[in-house]
Amino acid sequence: MAKTRILHLIKSLGRGGAEKLIPQTALVHDQSKFEFHCLYFYHQKENIVDELEAAGVQVHLIPSGNLGLFFQVNKVCEFVRENEFDLIHAHLPWAGILARLVGKKVKIPIVYTEHNTWDRYNKLSYWGNRLTFKNQDIAIAVSYEVALSMQLNSIWDPYQRGGRLQVKVIQNGVNTDVFVKKEDELALKEKLAIPLDSPIIGKVAVFRSQKRLWLWVEVAIKILQQFPQVHFLLVGDGEWRSKLENQISASGWQDHFHLVGVQKDVLPYLRIMDIYMSSSEFEGLPIAMLEAMSCEVPVVATRAGGIGEVILHGKQGYLCGIDDWEELEKYCLQLLQNPTARDEMGEASRKQVLENFSMKKMVAELESIYLASQASKSEIH
Repeated sequence: MAKTRILHLIKSLGRGGAEKLIPQTALVHDQSKFEFHCLYFYHQKENIVDELEAAGVQVHLIPSGNLGLFFQVNKVCEFVRENEFDLIHAHLPWAGILARLVGKKVKIPIVYTEHNTWDRYNKLSYWGNRLTFKNQDIAIAVSYEVALSMQLNSIWDPYQRGGRLQVKVIQNGVNTDVFVKKEDELALKEKLAIPLDSPIIGKVAVFRSQKRLWLWVEVAIKILQQFPQVHFLLVGDGEWRSKLENQISASGWQDHFHLVGVQKDVLPYLRIMDIYMSSSEFEGLPIAMLEAMSCEVPVVATRAGGIGEVILHGKQGYLCGIDDWEELEKYCLQLLQNPTARDEMGEASRKQVLENFSMKKMVAELESIYLASQASKSEIH
């Protein structure tokens, strides 16, 4: 039986959550039934091409910037025909718009994953996404909040009975066989000059505005004034790095902060965290948070995006309103002062991921969509 040939379409292959889901899901997919390719357009120095190839995904590049994507439609159509793909799975607005334009010319099902609420996109991305949205077959929302934003912002009702577009919620998942708790990574703590008995509060993120890491650092400084033995760990990089470094330096607590940059393997860093803290203004459903939870790390976070769909306040951690970010300090201090409660919430966090946010569950739902789309391919257009 021939394999179902899937083309993942995405603008770039940086180390964001949406990008990293492609190789992570590929590793769990039944590759005796599915063959995966990934086409991208903007090449960055820090990318995940090696991770994709290691996961069995064939990677292709057509160089282009944002607006240049509209001039790549014919090239992508030709690429799709030459490789006889059965389905295009697009990620994020620019690739989604391009996929829908390609779908008008090539008889192929279009699946699109929406990773953020629509009100968080810039105007060009927002309107391009909104005006072309119905020209696809399946729209996958990574959280119920994302699904609601798609419904509220659609210019024409995409949910009409009998219409082409179907909307499904498939919440992000984690490979719970890989992301497991182990004994403290003593060598890593020594490398980072963190005392073995010091608790660690951390986060994995691209340093962009939506993460509000300047607030994260402000909360950290306030925690240090009351609990000076704690250390803070940020894994990632981005436009805000130099400003954060200046903020930390001015506080006088720089020895307690560890900005380790982009890491291909975040697992050792998650394992040494005692609390995962997030100050985000908006999110889809953050993969790094789920990975931390799978490693039995409790979460203290703003109720941004899908986070409130994962964390039950007082069970797997603590939540506060997006505008009430100062409460993060209070909740972190509660967990720092009560290691037993911290351990119990860590265990509850992994249980939550195992039962509701595993990669196996996510991949099974994706494969169901792929196979159903292939079966109805002859009926499209």
